[in-house]
Amino acid sequence: MAEFFIGQVMPTGFSFAPKGFALCNGQLLPISQNQALFALLGVQYGGNGTTNFMLPDLRGRTPIGYGGNNYPIGTVAGNENVTLTPQTLPTHNHVGNATTTAGTVRNPANGLYGAVASEALYGAASGPQVVLNAGTLSTTGNSQPHQNMQPYNVINFCIALTGFFPSRN
Repeated sequence: MAEFFIGQVMPTGFSFAPKGFALCNGQLLPISQNQALFALLGVQYGGNGTTNFMLPDLRGRTPIGYGGNNYPIGTVAGNENVTLTPQTLPTHNHVGNATTTAGTVRNPANGLYGAVASEALYGAASGPQVVLNAGTLSTTGNSQPHQNMQPYNVINFCIALTGFFPSRN
């Protein structure tokens, strides 16, 4: 097998990091024992930069290609769970429907409000408007987060600790 570049990240189906690699699990490494890798990564993934630096942490994360202002290298973002808020829902209405059919049964067809047999209760608005009883249209939901994950298959990501030092050009 060809030798890797120091700092090259490799996906594997192994449950371990092969010799010369470390798992991309955000661990701190001492600079004194990993000077070449530190020269390439610096503290873009964390660490204090004087005695240690951090490897990328790809546990439970999707790697995204570096590029532009939206994705600076080393950025960590996103959530596995999301709670929807009124501000993030699409604009919509909760309509109260009614019918002019006589309301003579406990469960009218289609679940619509019925009219009194002698008088149509619902029609064109005329005269003063009355506030609808708060219990007529109920709220729903309980503000719990839901999973927001695409289908996935778990693999390990490893980073080369040894190998060729890559030239910049």
